[in-house]
Amino acid sequence: MIPFLDLKRVSQQYRDELIQACKRVIDSGWYIGGQELEKFEQNFANFCGTKFAIGVANGLDALILTLRAWKELGQLKDGDEVIVPANTYIASILAITANDLKPVLVEPDEQSLNISVDAIQSAITEKTKVILAVHLYGQLADMPKIMQIAERHNLLVLEDSAQAHGAKIQGKKAGNWGDASGFSFYPGKNLGALGDAGAITTNDAELARTLQALRNYGSHEKYKNLFVGVNSRLDEIQAAMLDVKLKYLDEEIVKRRQIAASYLSQIQNPFIALPLTGSDTQQYKQHVWHLFVIQSEYRDELQSYLKENGVQTLIHYPIPPHKQEAYKEWNDLSFPITERIHAQVLSLPMGPTQTLEETQKVIELCNAFLPKGRA
Repeated sequence: MIPFLDLKRVSQQYRDELIQACKRVIDSGWYIGGQELEKFEQNFANFCGTKFAIGVANGLDALILTLRAWKELGQLKDGDEVIVPANTYIASILAITANDLKPVLVEPDEQSLNISVDAIQSAITEKTKVILAVHLYGQLADMPKIMQIAERHNLLVLEDSAQAHGAKIQGKKAGNWGDASGFSFYPGKNLGALGDAGAITTNDAELARTLQALRNYGSHEKYKNLFVGVNSRLDEIQAAMLDVKLKYLDEEIVKRRQIAASYLSQIQNPFIALPLTGSDTQQYKQHVWHLFVIQSEYRDELQSYLKENGVQTLIHYPIPPHKQEAYKEWNDLSFPITERIHAQVLSLPMGPTQTLEETQKVIELCNAFLPKGRA
């Protein structure tokens, strides 16, 4: 079976360094909030081009705490509206509702599948305070235009960069466009921990200081609590693991781009639609291909066919947030573009250790696929 992503093989590349980093933490006797965290935060901020990176427990907390911090700073209040793409993973929505804010779902752009700039513009009301720009699959949303809209309407911009570590537009990376950005280091991400982990990047010193307290029971100084905070800390071992893997992230992105280039140039099947990355060729070159997402009206049949022939695929995501039981009050809403996307998308194997032979087999099988009754 060709795995969708072989995490064991990914970690095996850096096994000795990971073990040494783990031993260093064990031998230090300091496991929370120490030098490993400080070093990774600085290195990740440098990687993204931002002044600050604040490590937290996971990517969802990164989004929740950023919105929470803006409330603490008086920039948001209960009931304020946050514009968010309807075809995102549910975590983007959970972060909004967890803060008693109102998600305003909008359709994505049909080409990039990222949030539509026109849809953002149409959704702005007097209550709109935030645009949550989700960078799906490894490609940035149209941040230059989004930032222009935000400036024009005095809106905050929060990037959901969980799938976009290292992605760029005009040389500027994910995490350095908006007022803040949430990152996930879930093991399957392009920069993945060996467990759960996340971070927030920003250039706002006051926001960074507030977040540093919120993640630590609302405290900057032990036993002195400025806010009603939470426990959401990136621990020393995960920080050390991430710092090892961060050194190799650019190399791994190059490998992902090579696989994507092979898929894009060689998969030729009228029943499979390949991902489009926008008309700007520079945009394609700066895509980091966290996922390679095709579309097909015969998605379920295609997935079964690939599985039967030894290829593992995944669906990102089968059910849109507005059709989830968790948000049953939205179940009658209609977002046709989003619903079509969720019914047709299929993610092909993609990872930095995928071999040329594995890639070629996926290509050959995709090209040979013929839906039943279409001979």
